[in-house]
Amino acid sequence: MQETKVCIIGAGPAGATAALQLAYMGVPCLVVDKAVFPRDKVCGDGLSGKVLTLLSRIDKGIGERLQRLAFKEDCWGVTFVAANGMGINIPYKPNYLKLPGEPRGFVCKRIHFDNFLADELKRCPQVQLIEGKAITKYELLPDGYLLSDATGSLRIKAQLVIAADGAYSGFTKKVANIHMEPAHYVAGIRAYYSGIKGLHSDNLIELHFLKNVLPGYFWIFPLPNGEANVGIGMLSKVARRRKINLKQLLLDTVQHDPVLKERFKDAVLQGSIDGYGLPLGSKKRRLSGERYLLAGDAGFLIDPFTGEGIGNAMYAARMAAEQAAACIAADNYSASALLAYDENVYRVLGPELKLSTKLQKLIRFPWLFNMLMRMCSRNKELQELMSSMFHEVDVRKKLAKPQFYLRLLLGR
Repeated sequence: MQETKVCIIGAGPAGATAALQLAYMGVPCLVVDKAVFPRDKVCGDGLSGKVLTLLSRIDKGIGERLQRLAFKEDCWGVTFVAANGMGINIPYKPNYLKLPGEPRGFVCKRIHFDNFLADELKRCPQVQLIEGKAITKYELLPDGYLLSDATGSLRIKAQLVIAADGAYSGFTKKVANIHMEPAHYVAGIRAYYSGIKGLHSDNLIELHFLKNVLPGYFWIFPLPNGEANVGIGMLSKVARRRKINLKQLLLDTVQHDPVLKERFKDAVLQGSIDGYGLPLGSKKRRLSGERYLLAGDAGFLIDPFTGEGIGNAMYAARMAAEQAAACIAADNYSASALLAYDENVYRVLGPELKLSTKLQKLIRFPWLFNMLMRMCSRNKELQELMSSMFHEVDVRKKLAKPQFYLRLLLGR
């Protein structure tokens, strides 16, 4: 039996961030992950500017080491392509310069990024990382949780549990009683290709809102060494209703789309095409309870429009660590005390999640994006407005309102 104040289940971005924040505050913790690092994780591999910002806030040294990571590609913006084939490049920042510290995003395979975070945990004497063990049993006792693996070879007594074990979290299902809902869940497919033509010189990620994929999108995220993460994400309820085979849809798209087939003509698929699930934050859920907190994908916090999960996971995890420290100081782990965590998460991430939910619904109407692309292509002011969307919530509020498009249409 091992005893700890805080046990974190999962050592991915959410779990690692919670542990690093606790270590920064001088609170020891135990982290358990079913995998042994380095390990792969099926994902889009996109890291928003939130990631570097948050890690630097915990410890500037972590941010500096991430900047030096050789396995990532700096990303300077997004290429949006509407259903009519018209595209436009929107930088994360108007008039950007390619200087160190300037990019607001990165693309990095999860096998490398998650291993980087695991190595950061191993630097911290306050953090004990246990790899290759899956916690499957959770028993709530009057003075804490008794956690164990299937064989009972690992047994942990924890005052507080932070569940950060991803989209398929056993803790989320069995203890928090939160289950997958097709209307608030995206089915994703990811593949790695090399030799794709026409990638932007500044590594802009590409989002293609193809008519046969709406209300989802096809993406291309450039990686180091001439590779790219290529995939499709679609609402599960739509994929089920249409009986869509996403793997076949991806292959058909790169082989038959009028534009993409030329770009993929000499491209080579590296490895297999793999699927994964994205639990969306398009529905508000209870993220805490008696002696536990949910963080990251285990708390269903993925952005419904962009599909970003890593940045949101890490922000929530940092708040989970701060809440854990407050509970320890007050010796109060009650469900009512832990509600403060829910309030903080939805105060910080809630406005973005609500706006993204509205934008997700708007992309079901291809004519809106077609119109927006046509107008952006000849209106520099509108292009700068779109750039501001990435870091100004008030701009996204405008883009989420149908009246905004009506005014554009009328030229007002």
